[in-house]
Parts: sequence; C-alpha cells; structure tokens
Amino acid sequence: MHGVRTLTELRDALEHCYTAMEALCTDLSDDEWRARSLCPDWTMRDVVDHATGIEAAMAGWLPEDQTTTPAFEQVNAFLADTSPYPDKVRAVCDRRRRDLAVLSEEDLQRPSWTPVGPATYGQFLAIRVFDLWVHERDITTPLGRATEDGGIAAELALAQVEGSLGYIVGKKVGLPDGKAITFELTGPITRRLHVAVDGRAARVEHLDDPDVTVTTDSTTFIQLACGRIDPQTQIDAGAIRWTGDDNLGDRAARNLRFTM
Repeated sequence: MHGVRTLTELRDALEHCYTAMEALCTDLSDDEWRARSLCPDWTMRDVVDHATGIEAAMAGWLPEDQTTTPAFEQVNAFLADTSPYPDKVRAVCDRRRRDLAVLSEEDLQRPSWTPVGPATYGQFLAIRVFDLWVHERDITTPLGRATEDGGIAAELALAQVEGSLGYIVGKKVGLPDGKAITFELTGPITRRLHVAVDGRAARVEHLDDPDVTVTTDSTTFIQLACGRIDPQTQIDAGAIRWTGDDNLGDRAARNLRFTM
C-alpha cells in the first residue's frame, strides 16, 4: 500500500486515467471491443466493465471504517445501463470527478477498506490509479496503441510495484541470502531500485556492487510485475536484460509477477 501523494497529485493521476479510458471508449471499433485484452479470458469490453464498474461503486462513497466496502451493487447498475459506452463511462468518470473536487486532505486519512487490506482512503485511491493505469495498457498494448507512460499516474502505478519489491525479490525471484540486485529503469520513469537479502529481502538506498543488474523500461517492468506480458518474449526482444550473475538475472526477469 504505497504511492500515496498529495490530494492534487491523486486528482491529477485519476483525471489522466479517466480521460484515457473515455478516449478509448470513443475510439474502439466493434472488432476491437471484442478483441482479447492482456487479461486472460477478458475482452476489451470486459476490461472497461471491470475498471469503470469499480469507479461506479466508489461514486458518492466515503469510508467510515476499515471493514465497510464501497457500494459494489452499483457495478450491476453500470453493467445494466444500455447507454452507448462512451456516454456511460463518461457519466461514471464525471461523478468521480465531482467526488474528488470536494475531497479534502483529511479525507485521505480516513480508515478504509481496500482490496489489499485495511488502509486509508488515500491509499485506496492510489490503488485505483494503479488498477486503471494497468487496465488501460491491457487494452492498448495488444492493439499496438501508443500511451503516455510518464507522469504522475505512471509514478503512482510504479510505486505500487516498488512497495512490493522486497516480497518480489525474496519470494518470487528467490534471491539467496547475502545476494543483492539492482533494477535499472531506463524510462519514461527512470529509477535505480536496489534490494539486498540479509536474512530477508529488503529495499536499500544504495548498492556499490550488486550481484546482478536487471535493465528494462518502467512500463515493461510494471506489466511484468502484473503478469500481463510474457517474460520470454520480452527477453527475446531485448526489452529486459541483465549483467552480472546470469542465473540470477534470468530468474529475476522471469519471476517479477506478484499480482494479476
């Protein structure tokens, strides 16, 4: 549960996501709506239904405690709406824009239910940015469409992965005790992310001599962490590569997935 920024940054990030989803709904052809997304067994329409349906559930809702969920029954109302998709998606996004316009910094600290456990409403909003940002690319990547992969929305999406990096390296990659790894992200978001294993894997601020350095772009990194794209395809294309310990680099490149 990471990546919470200021209210202004959360508003800007969600606005980016809403605008992108609205544009896709206006632009997709009938065949594209039915095409397979990066989510297994989901069409592009399924992705839009899921992503926008959750926003519909959150519309008009503020958490009072860490156990009460949003009004998920509103998802069914969104699905049952027979309006054209651009119209009904825009209607949901506009409701959320109105919610965000009256939100306060104090509201971000409200105890809240989230999909990953009790947290704050601000953390829930950061998770929504992550979800929407990834789902946009579930649609655009297989269609070969360009996206804006920098900016505050991308920063917040990456922050969710960064916050789980110790778990990814320790449990999914299985980096041995005493070893260390650096992930070099070349852009659009540039980062050097370091993890060392000293009894347990944990983020560290600096490594002088990592056992392996894995290099990729920030979007590929996030999509691999979400299990959306095939590691072997990315390795073959040179989209992810490594120097140093060849075995550890190979394991890291293939085992970044921590969520779907």
